[in-house]
Amino acid sequence: MKNPGPIEVPVAIPGSACRVLVGRGLLARAGELVREAGLRGTCALITDENVARHHGETARQSLEAAGYRVELLVVPAGEESKSMRVTEDLCDRMIEAGLDRSSFIVALGGGVVGDLAGFVAAIYQRGIPFVQIPTTIVAQVDSSIGGKTGVNARAGKNLIGAFHQPRLVLADTDTLNTLPDREYREGFAEVIKHAAIRDAAMLEELDPSTARETLAPLIARNIAIKADIVAEDEREQTGTRALLNFGHTVAHAIENVAGYGQFLHGEAVSLGMAAALEISQRKAGLFAADAQRVRATLAAFGLPLTLPSTLTTGALMAAAQRDKKFTEGQIRYVVVPRLGEAFVAEDVTEHDLRTAIDSLRA
Repeated sequence: MKNPGPIEVPVAIPGSACRVLVGRGLLARAGELVREAGLRGTCALITDENVARHHGETARQSLEAAGYRVELLVVPAGEESKSMRVTEDLCDRMIEAGLDRSSFIVALGGGVVGDLAGFVAAIYQRGIPFVQIPTTIVAQVDSSIGGKTGVNARAGKNLIGAFHQPRLVLADTDTLNTLPDREYREGFAEVIKHAAIRDAAMLEELDPSTARETLAPLIARNIAIKADIVAEDEREQTGTRALLNFGHTVAHAIENVAGYGQFLHGEAVSLGMAAALEISQRKAGLFAADAQRVRATLAAFGLPLTLPSTLTTGALMAAAQRDKKFTEGQIRYVVVPRLGEAFVAEDVTEHDLRTAIDSLRA
């Protein structure tokens, strides 16, 4: 079948021009598209061991064919690479390779690589441009869009970071073909989240048996949702961008308590959304049938809805209270009063959160 060509998704973030393309074959065109974006100088191509094996040479050759000198920097795969230790090591390697303020970074990988490489770009030489080439569904529909970069602290996920917008995002759907099934399925947690907070009709269209056939338009649709929200509130000052945190308070606590890597991000988000749906029913009037629709869609993609007994409510509550979504000790919790709408509730209590976590054990 003929490649229909990429879909360009408008991203209207004030003062931060960013071109976003979705489609097949974009990785092989990365050099030409980076050149069109106006980037010059030496390129640090940051990726992890797994992605380097599948896609590293294609990316490197494309960039070199466009006339760039490329320094390939490979980090260990997994959440543990989102650390200040790895950040410092990458900066040292870039200094040693002679990269300066005229250089730029290409982040080739999933959310871990994108967050890490974006953070390095934000702080290296006080900030250099970077390009996102996300290779997982989570990264393509969520983490590569919006300019949040960062690493984890011992106390919690993404507690150290910066806002730094990419100049170009290339979501090549061909790269998703190399994902293990578990990593492919976990990405749909963020898609289902977008449906719950902004696009209820999308829930009706999500079917694991046919999703691969419509990946490019589905990913573009989700990027548009995220981009619209970010454009309204890039730095989380009005509360609109906080809506993207639906399910993430408990999700980040689960990732922290279980140990990074035990749950994939989308798996933790699935559990976090199940808790958020419980709270939305009791505090925001969400119909039980609508909550069940979301849970059923998560289950259809093989995402978890039951919390392991090894993760105690007390430990999860302690981790949640260190999360960025607690402001001056108060919970700012995203709830859904009806599918396709969301708001930040100020009346969710610790008791509500405990009860919702406990409900995940049933």
